[in-house]
Amino acid sequence: MTEIEIGRGKRGRRAYSFDDIAVVPSRRTRDPEEVSVAWQIDAYHFDLPVIGAPMDSVMSPETAIAFGRLGGLPVLDLEGLWTRYEDPAPLLAEIAALGPESATSRMQEIYAEEIKPELISARLKQIRDADITVAGALSPQRTQEHWKTVVDAGVDLFVIRGTTVSAEHVSGRAEPLNLKRFIYELDVPVIVGGAASYTAALHLMRTGAAGVLVGFGGGAAHTTRLTLGIHAPMASAIADVAAARRDYMDESGGRYVHVIADGGMGRSGEIIKAVACGADAVMLGAALARATEAPGRGYHWGPEAHHQQLPRGERVAVGALGSLEEILLGPGRVADGTTNLIGALKRAMATTGYSDLKEFQRVEVVVAPYQRS
Repeated sequence: MTEIEIGRGKRGRRAYSFDDIAVVPSRRTRDPEEVSVAWQIDAYHFDLPVIGAPMDSVMSPETAIAFGRLGGLPVLDLEGLWTRYEDPAPLLAEIAALGPESATSRMQEIYAEEIKPELISARLKQIRDADITVAGALSPQRTQEHWKTVVDAGVDLFVIRGTTVSAEHVSGRAEPLNLKRFIYELDVPVIVGGAASYTAALHLMRTGAAGVLVGFGGGAAHTTRLTLGIHAPMASAIADVAAARRDYMDESGGRYVHVIADGGMGRSGEIIKAVACGADAVMLGAALARATEAPGRGYHWGPEAHHQQLPRGERVAVGALGSLEEILLGPGRVADGTTNLIGALKRAMATTGYSDLKEFQRVEVVVAPYQRS
């Protein structure tokens, strides 16, 4: 791959964000009504290729149930307020009302409360009782401590999600999570990430993960690029991980690992480009935090925003655009790609002549940097 000289002593390859690429129409078109956006991971089938991000501003047990009934896969943050407090509603209201100057410090105080195993069980049971696919997320640091509680609660899909997750974490202070052994011994499918490179994703696939989350520092509430200087442009990251999936299929004799884009997709056009680059599904945070049912009340934040030592995110105002159904399925009320996300995906697939998501991954894309006016 061609490298660019940054200076005499450093070279780097060119990477592309969603704004840098565009999907190209083909010779065939279809009716949007004849397009399928369904996907399946392990034994679980979903009408929409959308996963609700495990973030307190996005998913509460009630929102997870509503999202699941619309056809998506909700994931509850098992380190969030819902597993720390019996009734977190007043605290969510307080976070939404905080001024910018005090938001980070007050959120650090709120999230200092200990996680309660009995609340993990109760929240997951609430979702299961509604007959919704149950998925919960832990960070790699907390997985060792709480995984048994999660599995005993009857989780269908286990998500291990961090800013970055590797199959070879090195620590001199404590024994790190052995992902390969952990996934092998677990009886439920595991989705793990984020990963942002071919090599990192290939190693995660070799652990036995059912899906790999792709992304690093690109979400609306992240400041990782500012605080750590680390960022992975999403179009290139997804294409790299999709290549790892292809090579791993050859290596493993046909085992397919799902590629899930995670971060940097606040509008429908970015979701469309994520699938075009090779994603099987997308994990949405800010896009769903704009729903009137979202627990963030018009604000959005992730776990990085209240890290005790080095916050790498912030609480951002995203507003409330419409109901969860309007944001996902329409009708759209604005022309900026923030509502009727699935309708836009179907129309893009129909306009370019593809009938399902797997076919649409083969669509032609061009490098076409978008200059905002």
